Amino acid sequence: MTTDHPVAGDDVVVSARRVVKKFGDTVALGGVDLEVRRSELVVLLGLSGSGKSTLLRCLNGLHPTTDGAVTVNGTRVDLASRAELRALRRDVGFVFQHFNLVGRLSCLENVLIGAVGRLRLPRYGKSTYPKRMRTEALAHLDRVGLAELADRRADTLSGGQQQRVAIARTLMQQPTVLLADEPVASLDPENAGVVMDLLFRVCMEDKLTVLCTLHQVDLALGWAHRVIGLRGGEKVLDRPAVGLSREDAMEIYRRVDPADATIATAATS
Repeated sequence: MTTDHPVAGDDVVVSARRVVKKFGDTVALGGVDLEVRRSELVVLLGLSGSGKSTLLRCLNGLHPTTDGAVTVNGTRVDLASRAELRALRRDVGFVFQHFNLVGRLSCLENVLIGAVGRLRLPRYGKSTYPKRMRTEALAHLDRVGLAELADRRADTLSGGQQQRVAIARTLMQQPTVLLADEPVASLDPENAGVVMDLLFRVCMEDKLTVLCTLHQVDLALGWAHRVIGLRGGEKVLDRPAVGLSREDAMEIYRRVDPADATIATAATS
């Protein structure tokens, strides 16, 4: 667990202003405000159904907002055209809970897939990618500690290893923003720590803006610059991780009105 929390940059990279998202009659986000700066790692905490994943998907346009303004890297996501959204998503990496690797492909090929947005035409097989990209992909695997498994099928790896390959694939995009939705939910505590430490290091070393949803309070306090708590689609906490006690963070979960349990399952986390 890291104990050093360097100061993030001053420039705001991700901004949400009074964001509302409804699924039918159910309010998943009820007017959330958010700012994340360059080289800042922010963790969203909250119960399942609190709006965490919905907020992430509003930030890259996977969920269109019902109301409010979302700006990422200077692009108004809520007003963006399809072409603008495609361009934005090349610059915004997304790490999923279930890895989303192609199991029958090698680790190296999975990482190379992250470069597809930088190519004019799709590629099939690692030999069809430019040599410089194969070298770059191997370097990303080395960075996550898996260079020796480059030729191994992805579906033969452990969960922790697969998530590290997924992070290497995301880095292959050359993003400036990285969204991670419950990236350690299916991992044991040791591998969860490895993945969080990796996200923290790329945040600092590459000056990435990282926004990550978690359930584990201790991981949030150990690696985040800032912790934001959501409950029932509303922001109930926004504080630096330094000086935030575990007891204060747990209040996000304890002060839950029974009515909040009706939040839509369609807006899971």
